[in-house]
Amino acid sequence: MIENLLAAPIVTAQSFGDPDPPPPLFPEEEQLMAKAVAERRREFSTARACARRALAGLGVPPVPILSGPRGAPVWPTAVVGSMTHCRGYRAAAVARAVDMVSLGVDAEPNAPLASHSVLKLVSLPEERVRLRRLAASRPEVCWDRLLFSAKESVYKAWYPLAGRWLDFHEATIEVHPAAGTFTARLLVPGPFVAGNRVTHFHGGWLAEHGFLMTAVTVPHVPPDVRRPDGV
Repeated sequence: MIENLLAAPIVTAQSFGDPDPPPPLFPEEEQLMAKAVAERRREFSTARACARRALAGLGVPPVPILSGPRGAPVWPTAVVGSMTHCRGYRAAAVARAVDMVSLGVDAEPNAPLASHSVLKLVSLPEERVRLRRLAASRPEVCWDRLLFSAKESVYKAWYPLAGRWLDFHEATIEVHPAAGTFTARLLVPGPFVAGNRVTHFHGGWLAEHGFLMTAVTVPHVPPDVRRPDGV
């Protein structure tokens, strides 16, 4: 599934469910899971196994993948990456830092969000208008959940660049259903990439096997940037 969104120079790996027994962890990772419930431990172990398989595709030997601030994974030197897990699915994507500045992936069940209250927490009024239009034309896709997933992918790509939280209301998402893409317009000052301020993130999405998946990539020269002088 994830390979249909991301291609070289990005390497991906995925798992539909958890093997039994769970994949082994490094001692440092075991410490992170010391107080975790069984389900959390399984998803953590399988996601790390996916990440190590993806890293192997870059020629990187197995290493512990620990958690940094706000739970973001700490990747080996000169590697960027992202992991995701939801019930029944785990995946990872990695690339060399010389090829990609940042990336983010997220998977969700193709099911509606729990309530309209949750939708209001993660969306802007203009986005909810667009969601109603999308639902009328393509009801087989749970667009509210796709919007949530897209914002998760945006955040995962944003955080390594900005080093701070990005609120759900600090970016507005427009989905392009025919193209299988989406655009995130930042409503706050974006991070700098190669001396230019990022104003938008671009991503892709798909709906397969009962899941929704989104991915955002940030190349070294993003297509939407603003120079420090505002031009």
